[in-house]
Amino acid sequence: MATRFILTEYVDHLLAQGVYDKLDDGTFAGRIPSCKGVVGFGGTLRECEDELRSTLEDWILMGLKLGHPLPVVADIDLNKEPTYGPVDAV
Repeated sequence: MATRFILTEYVDHLLAQGVYDKLDDGTFAGRIPSCKGVVGFGGTLRECEDELRSTLEDWILMGLKLGHPLPVVADIDLNKEPTYGPVDAV
């Protein structure tokens, strides 16, 4: 049985939608169109990607905390109410 890491998969799928631009000063800007307000900047493309990941993770956590609707990606829907099982099932 393969282990799934839902949040990691969710973040990876959203990052794959990232759009990057090289700015006039040689730095980079990145955004994820389906995640309003998620942008990152960096001196290199790698730094920009890392900043975008960090911003996305914070955006997801804040969205979950505040109950904001999050995009459904690759059949991963974080908007569903959790279901709870008995503790002895763990």
